[in-house]
Amino acid sequence: MQYRSGSDIRETFLRFFETKGHRRVHSSSLVPANDPTLLFTNAGMNQFKDVFLGIERRDYARATSSQKCVRAGGKHNDLENVGFTRRHHTFFEMLGNFSFGDYFKKDAIAYAWELVTSPEWFGIPKDKLYVTIFKGENGVPRDEEAYELWLAQGVPAERIHECGSKDNFWQMGETGPCGPCSEIFYDMGIEAAENPGVDKPFGEDEARYVEIWNLVFMQFDRDAQGELHLLPKPSIDTGMGLDRTAAVLQGKISNFETDLFAPLIQKASELTSTKYQDGTAPTDASLRIIADHARAATFLISDGVNPANEGRGYVLRKILRRGIRHGRLLGQEKPFMYQMIYAVRDEMAGAYPELKESADRVAKVVEAEERQFARVLAQGSLEWDRLIFRQRDENSVKKLKFRTDLKQALQKVYPAVADRFDVGTREMLEINQHFYDVEEAIEKGFPASMAKPLLDEWHQLEGAQPSVSGRDAFHLYETYGLPLDFMMDATRDAGIHFDLEGFEKARAEEQARARASWKGGTKQSASPVFRELPKTEFEGYRQLRVDGAEVLAIVRDGVGVPAAAPGDAVEIVLNSTSFYADSGGQVGDIGWLYSDDHNSVVADVSGCTKPVQGVFAHKAILRQPLAVGDKVDTVVDADYRAATRRNHTGTHLLHAALREVLGTHVKQAGSLVDPTRLRFDFSHFTSVADEEMQDIEDLIYKEVLNNIRVETLEDVPIDIAINEYHAMALFGEKYGEKVRVVKIGDFSTELCGGTHTGATGEIGVVKLLGEGSVSSGVRRVEAVTGFGALNEFRRDYEVAQLATQFAPNAELAPAEALRAKLSAQDEEVKKLRREIDQVRMKAASSATSGAADQAIEVKGVKILTQRVDSLDRGQMRTLVDNLRNKLGSGVVVIGSAQDEGKVALIVGVTKDLLGKVQAGKVVGEIAKLVGGSGGGRPDMAEAGGKDSSQLDAALKSALDVVGALVG
Repeated sequence: MQYRSGSDIRETFLRFFETKGHRRVHSSSLVPANDPTLLFTNAGMNQFKDVFLGIERRDYARATSSQKCVRAGGKHNDLENVGFTRRHHTFFEMLGNFSFGDYFKKDAIAYAWELVTSPEWFGIPKDKLYVTIFKGENGVPRDEEAYELWLAQGVPAERIHECGSKDNFWQMGETGPCGPCSEIFYDMGIEAAENPGVDKPFGEDEARYVEIWNLVFMQFDRDAQGELHLLPKPSIDTGMGLDRTAAVLQGKISNFETDLFAPLIQKASELTSTKYQDGTAPTDASLRIIADHARAATFLISDGVNPANEGRGYVLRKILRRGIRHGRLLGQEKPFMYQMIYAVRDEMAGAYPELKESADRVAKVVEAEERQFARVLAQGSLEWDRLIFRQRDENSVKKLKFRTDLKQALQKVYPAVADRFDVGTREMLEINQHFYDVEEAIEKGFPASMAKPLLDEWHQLEGAQPSVSGRDAFHLYETYGLPLDFMMDATRDAGIHFDLEGFEKARAEEQARARASWKGGTKQSASPVFRELPKTEFEGYRQLRVDGAEVLAIVRDGVGVPAAAPGDAVEIVLNSTSFYADSGGQVGDIGWLYSDDHNSVVADVSGCTKPVQGVFAHKAILRQPLAVGDKVDTVVDADYRAATRRNHTGTHLLHAALREVLGTHVKQAGSLVDPTRLRFDFSHFTSVADEEMQDIEDLIYKEVLNNIRVETLEDVPIDIAINEYHAMALFGEKYGEKVRVVKIGDFSTELCGGTHTGATGEIGVVKLLGEGSVSSGVRRVEAVTGFGALNEFRRDYEVAQLATQFAPNAELAPAEALRAKLSAQDEEVKKLRREIDQVRMKAASSATSGAADQAIEVKGVKILTQRVDSLDRGQMRTLVDNLRNKLGSGVVVIGSAQDEGKVALIVGVTKDLLGKVQAGKVVGEIAKLVGGSGGGRPDMAEAGGKDSSQLDAALKSALDVVGALVG
């Protein structure tokens, strides 16, 4: 077995299958195109999913690829294991070969065995290999055919093992294509055993026997009832892990020891000043995590994912922050992860040349995330300190309340049993304050039946540690990235219990929510009605009308029908059409289908889609009867198409102008083109300044005025389009081997299948409407063209006219004059508000100047209630502080009727009474009377309410509430 580098293994695999008639297909994006069921691309077959489902057709029946994959969220999540095992990764490459109804098991098994064992290729010794087949389960028979085919390759029977559905039966979803699998395993040797030195047979030691290749035989189609039906054209889907195969061919036990990872680990070692040991040290795990997570982050950001608080961006953020945290564990407090991006580029750019262009942009995103995470960690540490303090404080309050309850209980009983005590009242009070002396009080005559329960309660309270809630800790873990081990160590040092069980429960719930959020719906196979149809010839690039198109199918409610009646809502498939179908962000055309006499309308068309690639379905309401085989004329609404074309060409100009003004890191992240407007999402770190927006608009307008010809180049090989024409590929789109290129002079070149103007001058003008944030690292610009822009200018003119009337100024432009006047008025309003606030505060202070004398004493506690309408909460807090100071000792309760019938309540308690009365309990009770709730600190708490008519009653009830708390 010859040593091979990771790059050599990748190239050898692809070259081998090219010799077997396979088309080499470049890896698709990590962001699955048009597939809501997947969080990330996680297998080689993802980009061919629609081909397997019958939705898409390609001009080849055999393919091979090296697919970049990520498993770090949703259903497939390896994140927590990465770094601590030999073979778990977030990012990995899946080598695969695929047959779309061409060859099946015989060739798939023969190809696999030849590649793996032939000295000409990988040359792995046969006596180190095992294979598995499906043993038969759940009504599906044993895969006898695969067993015989492996024997025919010379695999000894004792090295062919049978497994059940869990390991050796694959299905795409609850319904659709599925079938048995065969796997090839490699014996790493006894030194790789789970328990080193312990020799266990195949199937009993997962650490030693490593799966390197999985062959999936898609031979069934599972229907909605769970029944399996043989596919008319069975297919092949295989997956070989590049990292695992590299470990085998390089004689390494761990994937992290291969040349795919060694340079990255070395770079991480340099950046953290930490030497990689023997692979078992805790610091080694941190270095492996940094290396792995740097790979994943580099490819995810390069493919358009940006750190965010939800969806794909949230998973990326977790990956990045986990890597950063392990750098901090190694003592690296400064940003370092962004420098790992260049190490990944240097290692992977040979196979993925796009990294050369994207590395600078990716590094900027990572560095920004590192700096933000540093701020978040600082804030998280503060939140952690507050949480610890709160737990201690709550425990102290419980003890203080208990002491008060015990004291009151002893005092109540004392007069009845005074003759049994030989101590005075003063000494009795001393006993009340020293809990362990209660036993002495019992001996001196205090009824044990009353004292013992209180004493037991104290001992329980004294023995109980303050506890940090697992759910609260998980919130800090998720929100601020505070490490679990950090929190556990901190609580242990503080003598506080950490609720690990609650933490794990909260984490499991979050993982369940993440999985549920990406279930989507299963992607169904295309209806047989569409799958069996020939492609529709699209003639709409050249003309808006096609005469004599034949009706190939009529679909009503998802079912093909031979004919339909007037009024029916149907989808109509024709052999040719002038209607553009939804794709590439551009909406489909609307228009009409005319009868074959060219005079009467047969149907109103409200849109056009492609349920199967190449098959155009016209959404229509029939005006006349229509049957399969009829001939119709397709007529597109010319004004609708013209407006859409203007907006689509305008989108290309906008994209190019954004890259010119903001930088080449700008990449499309989504778009919408319809007749009324265009919307363009793009990658960028900050908001676009007004001056930059103006520069972008000026650039676009210059290209429009120059009336540059818009060229469309058909059937260009994709490699030539990308490498020679330097065409931009668009987000979320899948491209075939031949593409359409839209070129606007030297200003813009993009891969695009949409409809466009003949020259830029036909757009008229492009008016940018605004810019905003879509998610972290993604911005959105909206714009209009043609008549839409004209209408926008008319509205702006009307506003300018109003501004001139409202703020006439001969020296300033209308906008500047209006801005100046509004600014002056705003300052005047602020001044008046300050004066009003001062007047209100003076009035309230005057009204309460003698308030201390109005306090009512309840059970020895002074209580002051006041109604202070129209004061805001800030003023009310100030007033409560003043009144508490005047009282010296007591409870202050104030309420204010606010706008729209709402109520504000604030309660303040002086510190000497906190053992008896807590502000939160008082405000919570009285707030119920005004239809509200509230809470806060023991010394001050707030509440809101909805019923101001009950405010006086609520304030009055404070006397009873405080009295009940005092006891």
